[in-house]
Amino acid sequence: MSTIDNIDIKLIKKYDRPGPRYTSYPPAPAFSSSFTADDFLSSMKANNTPDSLAEVSLYYHIPFCDTLCYFCGCNMLITHSRERIAEYLVYLKREMELSAPYFNRNRRIGQLHWGGGTPSYLSPEEIVSLSDSIKGHFTFAPEIEAGVEIDPRGLTFEHMQSFRESGFNRVSMGVQDFEPKVQEAVNRVQPEEITRDAVNWSRKLGFKSMNLDMIYGLPYQTLESFENSLRKIIDISPERIAVFNFAHVPWLKSHQKLIDKDTLPTPEVKLEILKMTIELLTSSGYVYIGMDHFAKPDDELAVAQREKTLYRNFQGYSTHSGADLYAFGNSSISQFNHVYAQNYKSLKDYYKALDENRFPTVLGYKMTEDDIARQHVIMRLMCDMELDKREVEKKFGIDFDNYFASAFPKFDEFVSDDLLELTKDKIIVKGMGRLVIRNIAMAFDAYLEKMMKEKPIFSRTV
Repeated sequence: MSTIDNIDIKLIKKYDRPGPRYTSYPPAPAFSSSFTADDFLSSMKANNTPDSLAEVSLYYHIPFCDTLCYFCGCNMLITHSRERIAEYLVYLKREMELSAPYFNRNRRIGQLHWGGGTPSYLSPEEIVSLSDSIKGHFTFAPEIEAGVEIDPRGLTFEHMQSFRESGFNRVSMGVQDFEPKVQEAVNRVQPEEITRDAVNWSRKLGFKSMNLDMIYGLPYQTLESFENSLRKIIDISPERIAVFNFAHVPWLKSHQKLIDKDTLPTPEVKLEILKMTIELLTSSGYVYIGMDHFAKPDDELAVAQREKTLYRNFQGYSTHSGADLYAFGNSSISQFNHVYAQNYKSLKDYYKALDENRFPTVLGYKMTEDDIARQHVIMRLMCDMELDKREVEKKFGIDFDNYFASAFPKFDEFVSDDLLELTKDKIIVKGMGRLVIRNIAMAFDAYLEKMMKEKPIFSRTV
């Protein structure tokens, strides 16, 4: 695995441009309303024959939050109505009931994830009730990886106990920054004490792994202040750390207009923070997985990358390579049998579809043979940081250099900047190339040029 020895900020800045994160290929803007609920149903039936035994990953979207974080880019809703949350859970269970007749119960669930929003905004009783309903519809593998996103604010030991007793063994927690001035500017005041309480509770209850999320590029952040926050994270010693680049996209997320853009760190400062982050975390024993993710050397993510079994889906990097993803809840996206299917984002439309006893699919996409090949190439490049051309040729029955001829001229600048090495058999990401892996992957994207002409829809790559 190529490492990063010296980070040239001027060079990295050259590649800071909008681009997809490739949690799917084609990217989500390619999804179309021509893919209907009937298409979703027929795809589900085809994917769940009696001899279908492939592992499954489940995702549940819990959209509700108590307060608005100004930086948020998620599909979320602010509410203080417990009745509104209870109503949503009724429909979430109804969606499972609608799916159940078409799902092969002999298939094992190897991975479960609750995201949001704020899953820990549910009451302990609601956590247990939803979990019991899921177990009633699906067959869990004995060694299931079950993760949940939590917010320390408003969290109690009883919440964590309910998650643990429901079978969750991994937890992901947003921290973003420990600096009070930064927290106040983004309306997420989260004292260090309550973060450490949540960490201690998870360890006391026997959670297997913890991930902490940080964000750089927020208001009033400086190189020194973010380093202080990172050192506190290192002291907490989570198994995984995600350090996201703040995507300031007020044209997509109107609430981000509440952030004073004049308080944001300059692009140069952001790159200094990124450089410091990588150097500090890797010197502290973490492995740089790629993009935003770091993990301890013995963590499953680091092991999977070394063994070339790492995978990407809508939750980011994953160890469950190729598992079919079935997603429930508003705005959630399923991925299986070479199709993507997204649910309605608005609760009104989501509820209406289920009231009419139909799947709440609003958008989707059925992949072509070309899509499947390009998805594989982009996936392996972003996970392995190299690509075996002969493996791709064998898998898809193509001549790699001829099939992807249009990509090679786009590699010239990466090669000249010593970010990429092209050999007869491989494409190898070198050193700082790992920081611009999204840019490199974009060379294989057959849809990107058209998407970029239409409207600004992607965050910046660095």
